[in-house]
Amino acid sequence: MNDDWRLRITLHEREDANTLADGLAASVLERELIESIHDRIIVSRDDAEVFCYTATREQAETAEVAIRAIAEEHAWEPDFELTHWHPTAEAWEDPDAPLPQSDADRAAEHAEMIAREHATEREHGYPDYEVRIECVSRKEALAFSEQLRAEGIANVNRFKYLLIGATDEDAAQALADRLRTEAPAGSVITVEGTLASVEAGEARSRFAIFTGIAGG
Repeated sequence: MNDDWRLRITLHEREDANTLADGLAASVLERELIESIHDRIIVSRDDAEVFCYTATREQAETAEVAIRAIAEEHAWEPDFELTHWHPTAEAWEDPDAPLPQSDADRAAEHAEMIAREHATEREHGYPDYEVRIECVSRKEALAFSEQLRAEGIANVNRFKYLLIGATDEDAAQALADRLRTEAPAGSVITVEGTLASVEAGEARSRFAIFTGIAGG
């Protein structure tokens, strides 16, 4: 089964993190890791932290062994943290924490996630999620934008795109479902984390090019 596992390596110097990330991306080290864990890993870096994303726990643990060997060669003393993506909570969690077994447990965990998203919006002042509408033409997008504003739904209109903020993922999905019946024919409607929330680590990745939500 292909799950999401993350190995976080925290080094004491940003330059060391650069060296490690560059080394893992280099062809020789990459081939060694691929041969040892039998699958591709994805490496990213953020300041003095390096992240390895793998398909299984075994791959992450084997990658840790390889990285410890690299760290020893450079006299680094990194800290390691292994986490597993929890699909219901939508968060990186302790890999040994039990997953919810019943529908009631899953519902309770989902409710906790929604509560966190509401708290984040109140704290940061921006919506965690948005509905993105791509119309066929600029004219259709402008007309639909005006229609939504007449209904009291604030949105951002850029060329043939509309963005509408939502307090949480459930609210965004519900709005998207509704708008699919109202939007001009041929429109593409998606739910995404806002750029601000993604940069803060609060929501899932987005691919829109816009920078925020505002009324008018």
